[in-house]
Amino acid sequence: MDQDYINKRITELRLKKGVAEHKMSLELGHSRSYVQSISSGRSLPSMAEFLAICEYLSVTPKDFFDNDNPNPPLVKDTIDKLKSLPESDLLLILTMINRLQSK
Repeated sequence: MDQDYINKRITELRLKKGVAEHKMSLELGHSRSYVQSISSGRSLPSMAEFLAICEYLSVTPKDFFDNDNPNPPLVKDTIDKLKSLPESDLLLILTMINRLQSK
């Protein structure tokens, strides 16, 4: 993993959220070009700014670096909703997931 990973991952998660670079920059309290400078590789966020970016993108730092999770906010939302289901419904969903994965 290298600096390019951080730039690309921020871009990937920003696009999934459907927000423009300049809008994200302004909503994080920076100039319009802040996120673009990170995405292009010209700069890296500080640790405090990285944590703010994660919060903005609705991901944990762990999720940010999880290559096997292309859409952390969607996975988190799904898991949160699964937690409230009764065991019988969870078993049905698991059966469905297993069937989908076997295709």
